[in-house]
Amino acid sequence: MQKKISNTEKLVRQFLQKTSNLKNGIKPVKVLKARVYQIGTANVLIRAASEGNRRYLYGINYITIEEMANLSNPYIAFICGSIDKTLILPAQLLFNNLHNISHDRNGEYKITIDQDLNIALKGRGNRLNCMEYINNWNILIYPINQDVGSIEPVEKSMHSILQGRLIEIGNYRNYHTYCPDKSKIFNSKYLSEISSLKKCPELQFSDYGLLRNIDVLWFKEKGNNLIPEKAFEVELSTGTWSGVGRMSTLMDYSNVDFYIISNALKKYNKVINTFPVLKERFTHIKTDLIGDLYSAEKNILELRYSIGL
Repeated sequence: MQKKISNTEKLVRQFLQKTSNLKNGIKPVKVLKARVYQIGTANVLIRAASEGNRRYLYGINYITIEEMANLSNPYIAFICGSIDKTLILPAQLLFNNLHNISHDRNGEYKITIDQDLNIALKGRGNRLNCMEYINNWNILIYPINQDVGSIEPVEKSMHSILQGRLIEIGNYRNYHTYCPDKSKIFNSKYLSEISSLKKCPELQFSDYGLLRNIDVLWFKEKGNNLIPEKAFEVELSTGTWSGVGRMSTLMDYSNVDFYIISNALKKYNKVINTFPVLKERFTHIKTDLIGDLYSAEKNILELRYSIGL
């Protein structure tokens, strides 16, 4: 018996069919959990809603919107009951207006689109005018204010996102944070701007050439010195060997915990089981769990600030 296709799934398929006529090379973006497709040079998150009663409702998590806004040439397509009523919105525009959109404590934003295909904002009658993005299919062919040659692969952008989140989590917990990739960008800021340390501390019992190239480091103060506490390597397109090799320069510091951030658990196990002496010191974390932790830490800080406790 053939499985029944939902109305929203039909709309998504119609979207992909229509865009395939505009641009060849449509493929799913597997690095992200959300339904994102690479259409030409555009990265597009597709959301669909059946015909609504004067409005269309979408729930999107903060993490998903943030990830989209940090990709190259990103868009969020809202299909409003019909493929002929599609809002193709630059992801950064939505991200910049999140402060005016209601959300729950879990970071789930309630996107409401009215009959005129404008997004409802906080305040009576307040709307984000989206007229220029209605059925604007050509926007997927010609990037907005972006040189095609500067568009990064999703894996490279996601690497910077994970580094940025790890730095921010460390900052939230009052660690001194360091990242070697100063020119990479997360939420419109260079990683060097959000890292509290501009230069990696030199340590007596480590190879500085390896130490200063670890993706993210957290340090604590001890007297006049900075002592390493946690080290992170993000492995999305490369193997685990290089990350383990760099972090191993800190093995003489028995208090340091090591983390490999990836979705390749089998590769991780193959490497780490080769070195039993390292196994107890290393932990593997899936990429989406870093997003969950980052969101939770961010939300608790905002809650503490809002209630003054």
